[in-house]
Amino acid sequence: MSTSIYAVTYTYSDDAALRDEHRAAHREYLAGLADQQKMVVSGPWGADEAPGALLLFRGSSADEVRALTAEDPFVTVGVVVEQTVRAWEPVLGPGKDVFAG
Repeated sequence: MSTSIYAVTYTYSDDAALRDEHRAAHREYLAGLADQQKMVVSGPWGADEAPGALLLFRGSSADEVRALTAEDPFVTVGVVVEQTVRAWEPVLGPGKDVFAG
């Protein structure tokens, strides 16, 4: 089964204390997915942006990626109040080969 790249956006709640409390578990979970080469890269939006993040995953379907994010501690404790999952096709630029399956 071939894999594709999926762009996931998280919108966080305004509860900064909840984010701080669960950040280490969230990052540990995502690091495990990166070790398995399921997650390519992730990071929060800039300081002047609304709280949230962008994550890029490898997967065979959007449903597979949703299942992975469903176990993210930020999702399970309610830090993430909205998420989108979209297939993404890198075409141009020197970094596009990073995403090749």
